[in-house]
Amino acid sequence: MSRIGKKPVAIPSGVTATVSGQTVEVKGPKGTRSFTATDEITIRLDGNQLSVAPRSTSRTARSQWGMARSMIENLVTGVTTGFRKELEINGVGYRAAMQGNVLKLSLGYSHEVNFDVPKGVTVTTPKPTEIVVEGIDQQVVGQVAANIREWRGPEPYKGKGIKYKGEYIFRKEGKKK
Repeated sequence: MSRIGKKPVAIPSGVTATVSGQTVEVKGPKGTRSFTATDEITIRLDGNQLSVAPRSTSRTARSQWGMARSMIENLVTGVTTGFRKELEINGVGYRAAMQGNVLKLSLGYSHEVNFDVPKGVTVTTPKPTEIVVEGIDQQVVGQVAANIREWRGPEPYKGKGIKYKGEYIFRKEGKKK
């Protein structure tokens, strides 16, 4: 039995949810998102709650039960508060700046890195050493943050590079004389 799947998803005020067949569509102040569940799952709308249940006791139905509920909860969270990833840049001369829809990164390469921001995601740079990625789709926000971090991941000796805020970098000791 799925502990996550048993819990109903509460729909806050200002958000409307509609269920048509296997598709759930959620509209809120930040936008509209939808999710289509597999045929192994039943989705019901009871007042201001969405409940998810498996149609059978098969292994695939039970494994998709909790995942479907988590996806629906992420839809509701996305259209109400949205998702946010914060990145920090460490290193001498390393900085970031937004210019239109392009994130310009100076990361110690011989050239400046231009990162095109995809649709549905907003990237801001409150400081030259901070990058904030925001959007209503958790998967897209996480992927954009990972793509930015990929340009210069943190290295273990001095900790230079792009890291997630609050991320611990395992440090190594350098050479000894």
